Amino acid sequence: MTEQIIIFFQIVLIDLVLAGDNAIVIGMVASQFESNLRKKIIFWGISAAIVLRIIFTLMTAMLLQINGLKAIGGILLLYIVYKLYKDVISSQIEEKKIPKIDNSTFFKSMLTIVIADVTMSLDNVLGVAGAAKDHYYLLIFGLILSILLMATVANLISKWIKKHKWIAWLGLLAILAVAIDLIYSDIKIFL
Repeated sequence: MTEQIIIFFQIVLIDLVLAGDNAIVIGMVASQFESNLRKKIIFWGISAAIVLRIIFTLMTAMLLQINGLKAIGGILLLYIVYKLYKDVISSQIEEKKIPKIDNSTFFKSMLTIVIADVTMSLDNVLGVAGAAKDHYYLLIFGLILSILLMATVANLISKWIKKHKWIAWLGLLAILAVAIDLIYSDIKIFL
């Protein structure tokens, strides 16, 4: 039971730190349109993000069952920790890799959102799936939490993280712990 409580808090921290990017991109794209079209872009953008997260979560959960791939997932998470440290913790201003916003049509805007979501959702899903281990109900909880955070409070979370750096540090440490655990669980098989 103690392990499940630790996993629960790891998932919450990972989602707090990583779930906001998608909502920010959706908001940026939608803000360039009139009110009626803005609501459609937000609705369809979040819908696309939800579908992509579900697909990524199912794929990641299956792939992390294969020996050897956990170490690769852990190494990817180490890279994410490094990027988060640079972007969030050290507050270095760096151009984010967000696709150029094309607001000429609804469909081009949606394509921008989907491309951004593909590039930014994978880190969140990998972190949550790695933390959840074999606890699939916690994996589902992490997926639902990331969707709720993305759809409702992403801007508030980003303000909290900017104001209270300790939240970002806790999230960073949670992701680092998951990365080390994934790598170690594969290495110990070969020892």
